[in-house]
Amino acid sequence: MAVHRHGGVAEVRGVVAACMPGYRIDTVVPVGDGLDNLAYEVNGKLIVRFRKEPDPKQLDREAGLLAAIAAVAPLPVPAPTFTVAEQGCLAYLKLPGTPLLDLPRLGRSEHATSIAATLGDFLTALHAVPAGRMTDLVDIDDQALAEWRREAAATYPTVARHIPAAHRRAVEAFLDAPPPDDGHALVFSHNDLGIEHILIDPGTWTVTGIIDWSDAGLVDPAHDFGMLYRDLGPTALRAAVSSYRTDTHDLAALSERAVFYARCGVLEDMAYGIATERGHYLDKSLDAMEWLFPA
Repeated sequence: MAVHRHGGVAEVRGVVAACMPGYRIDTVVPVGDGLDNLAYEVNGKLIVRFRKEPDPKQLDREAGLLAAIAAVAPLPVPAPTFTVAEQGCLAYLKLPGTPLLDLPRLGRSEHATSIAATLGDFLTALHAVPAGRMTDLVDIDDQALAEWRREAAATYPTVARHIPAAHRRAVEAFLDAPPPDDGHALVFSHNDLGIEHILIDPGTWTVTGIIDWSDAGLVDPAHDFGMLYRDLGPTALRAAVSSYRTDTHDLAALSERAVFYARCGVLEDMAYGIATERGHYLDKSLDAMEWLFPA
């Protein structure tokens, strides 16, 4: 598929003018350049995002997905304002709040339990959606745990020198150990519930929204709990699991798999932080070594 040759600020102004006639455009600021998308903020209020490889069917599906999530989620999610299929463009009003990743580490630690409890309720609502209702909107993403381990082992040499020596033995022992049991039912979930996608009111430290649903899928219910454990620690995992309500999933087994996903995921996050020179990702990963791979 051809990569879209994005026209930058001029293209943003063009699509907003065409889709929102009469909307005054004062500022256009780049706010994100990820693997799949470029994003801009218009007037500090409107997010305009372009896929690097436009796929009109996928864009329609994503807009439908956000509408479906908004109908069931107990926390705010982005609601599409307009789409331009041939340009891979989706726009939505910016949700209030600051990504938890961008808030002070001490505050994250102090408020991790209450934030995680809120997110346990949030995951309860998502996981209760019948999987069959979402099959036209998302794909199955259920890679075997042995494959997760293999990918983590392949990533380790690229990040090992950044890991303090006191933690390397524990990392290597994890990579040599067998993974947990794979057996689990699939649920609909965000599938990338890291602290970069959790919006927080900096004054009250309450959750104001969940962003970036591009990885949403039918997945292991433990995966998003693993992301919370990776980024917020063991007390957060306990709080999230304690507020999670299910008649289907074994919580002890779910917690075990969550720890596994967190340990694999932190190596991936480190590699991403190093490759993109995004210090926040490397810093939070090094903090997490204390609970993921104790010396």
